[in-house]
Amino acid sequence: MTERELDAAGITDPELRLAYTRSRRLNARHGRTYFLATRLLPPGRRPAVHALYGFARRADDIVDDLGDTATPGERAAALRTLETRLDAALAGAPVREPVVRALAHTASAYGIAPVLFKDFLASMRADLEVTEYATYDELRAYMHGSAAVIGLQMLPVLGTVVPREEAAPHAAALGVAFQLTNFVRDVGEDLDRGRVYLPADLLAAHGAHRELLLWSRRTGRRDRRIVAALAAAAALTREVYREAAPGLAMLDPVSRPCIRAAFVLYGEILDAVRRDGWSSVHRRAAVSRRRRAVVATGGVARVMAARLAAAARKEEAV
Repeated sequence: MTERELDAAGITDPELRLAYTRSRRLNARHGRTYFLATRLLPPGRRPAVHALYGFARRADDIVDDLGDTATPGERAAALRTLETRLDAALAGAPVREPVVRALAHTASAYGIAPVLFKDFLASMRADLEVTEYATYDELRAYMHGSAAVIGLQMLPVLGTVVPREEAAPHAAALGVAFQLTNFVRDVGEDLDRGRVYLPADLLAAHGAHRELLLWSRRTGRRDRRIVAALAAAAALTREVYREAAPGLAMLDPVSRPCIRAAFVLYGEILDAVRRDGWSSVHRRAAVSRRRRAVVATGGVARVMAARLAAAARKEEAV
């Protein structure tokens, strides 16, 4: 299937094909929901999505998975090296790192603004220094680079039926909604990395705070204040999904099933956290494989309908 996707995308250079293949493997290994949704895109558009994901994953690995002995300074230096390589690749210079090569090719092919990658890397650097956010407004500023720009990077690949600037706020909101969902789901894992992404003012509104989260993580005991704060964070996230929803109809019809599937499945992560008793301080909740398969099957049906409609329009235009 990889060869078919690369052929459909017109990617013929052997080294570039290897670079895209590397990005695809990263997506398949680490982004199960995202990868499943990407399978609903036309084959020719999938490599670009894999490239965007692969680069983001590479930066995230530097921040969180470079090795237990890596210091913040070493991680920051690795991020600077990654950014230098990306700048060179975007300027047309040859770069050997696979995920950077694939990303630069995708950015050129789809006209993705370089500033979106700059903003993303700025938020990755913040993760090396900032361990909590006092207010939701502060968190939103961070999420502009860590999440909103991902939606904006995706938009040229997905295509729109309206001017791109009209769809952009909804695409950015969807990126934010996905990340907020991760924050609600991954409280315990984030604590283990020394971070709390749930805003301090939201926690305080329900009598919770960082020390309480750490106590709960350490002891395995539940607390109603944490439950209330997580429920409030989920409700806030649902509001952002509502901001994003109108953008689905603005996408190219052949791209809608992919994003709709991601929209549904990520939203259902919040349902999984609720069913698990808001226990994300202690464990990660997940949407079942069966449910993911059901959503994917429905997406395939919509894909076929969209492609048939596109073929009919093309035939009428001849």
